[in-house]
Amino acid sequence: QIAFMTLTLFPIRLFFAAFMMLLAWPFAFIASMGSEERELEKPLSWWRKIVDILLKAIMRMMWLAGGFHWINVKGRRALPEEAAILTVAPHSSYFDAIPVTMTFASIVMKAESKDIPVWGTLIKYIRPVFVSRSDQDSRRKTVEEIKRRAQSDGKWPQIMIFPEGTCTNRSCLITFKPGAFIPGVPVQPVVLRYPNKLDTITWTWQGPGALEILWLTLCQLHNSVEIEFLPVYTPSEEERKNPVLYANNVRRVMAEALGVSVTDYTFEDCQLALAEGQLRLPSDTCLLEFAKLVRSLGLKPETLEDDLDKYATSAMKMKKEKVDLKEFSAYLEFPVSHTLESMFALFDENEDGIIDIREFVIALSVVCKPSKTLETIQLAFQLYQSENGTITEDDLAHILKTAMGVSQINVTHLFRAVDEEEKGEITYDDFYGFAELHPHFAEDYLYADQMGAESGLETSSLSAPNGICTDFSPENAEDKNKPLQKKLN
Repeated sequence: QIAFMTLTLFPIRLFFAAFMMLLAWPFAFIASMGSEERELEKPLSWWRKIVDILLKAIMRMMWLAGGFHWINVKGRRALPEEAAILTVAPHSSYFDAIPVTMTFASIVMKAESKDIPVWGTLIKYIRPVFVSRSDQDSRRKTVEEIKRRAQSDGKWPQIMIFPEGTCTNRSCLITFKPGAFIPGVPVQPVVLRYPNKLDTITWTWQGPGALEILWLTLCQLHNSVEIEFLPVYTPSEEERKNPVLYANNVRRVMAEALGVSVTDYTFEDCQLALAEGQLRLPSDTCLLEFAKLVRSLGLKPETLEDDLDKYATSAMKMKKEKVDLKEFSAYLEFPVSHTLESMFALFDENEDGIIDIREFVIALSVVCKPSKTLETIQLAFQLYQSENGTITEDDLAHILKTAMGVSQINVTHLFRAVDEEEKGEITYDDFYGFAELHPHFAEDYLYADQMGAESGLETSSLSAPNGICTDFSPENAEDKNKPLQKKLN
């Protein structure tokens, strides 16, 4: 079917879809000319309303050319005065642009997008909130702009936000980012479904690329999409004060409508589990729990590497001393809290109330730089090495157990392979040289002996298709009250 469609229907559909986009460009360009911010807050003039209708019709024809013959819409879209923000989930594909072109709601977009030929003009027409990667205050400014528009009593168009912040495979709803909920105004949840027999829609960080998804979808005779507008969700006073609580409650409503579960893991967690470094995290790693606690503690992703440098320097000055909870609190400069106690418990191997601060630094390095295995190991060598710059087999075991977040690991074969002269100790230069010659050292010397049912070290490369790894399946994210898995049991 794919071969036949590629030679027949695919080029015709691609041509008409591109033609419709080009046809929309002059209307969007003329309507966007000379638009000032104060004009955008006024009701649309009669001729702009006509342009709106024309553009929506052209966009609908574009999707029709792509095989989306019917777009099933359920529920009623709220007016801007009723809900200034539309929260859409699950986000699984660039075909999620369908509700955007149907409503012409504003969206949050990268500032660079407005410079894309043709597409950039169409984007500017819907008056998006632009995010600039080059501006360090971009995140704060974006939230402020969303808040300003949301509290304008319907003067601005509605803002459509995909709160998951990334594409998933729709098996569950991951953690919602709080940006849409910070303004504390009512939102209308919108859920998407693609009830197609063969899924060629899903586009995540694993699986087919964007062009392949487009090709396979255009080769389908028919593609289905359902858009359901749920009742407007009005936050309570407590939810207005707590955007995270507000986001979680809206997510729960949307998950129930979709018939799926929720998971407290985020896109960053899956990046951590699926990182393509030389050490892949096993399925029973406690570093995913550690990453959640890092976020809960308030350590920001954008400053995490600077924090890592600070904590590493401080740990080196402590000269391998172990610390109790109070000293750990002072070290991090955070007050003692349930989150801090939970983090401390992850590293309290013997449950004797003290931890090795070096293990915290190594774990933080993995979370900061999941794909940069050798940088983490180099830092670990600096923390564990003796005065002559060497570490022992026991030291290497501690390093790798912490870097992988597991209770036991056998490093004897790896250590002997690195220690060719059988000195009983190795330097980082020895390890680096060995890693350069054996880039798959983990598979050859660690996972080979430890994979399987008995060890529990099944690697995260054996994940579910299209990006949601097995650790994040809904059935594994149910009970928050389970005891924390320690690094060492």
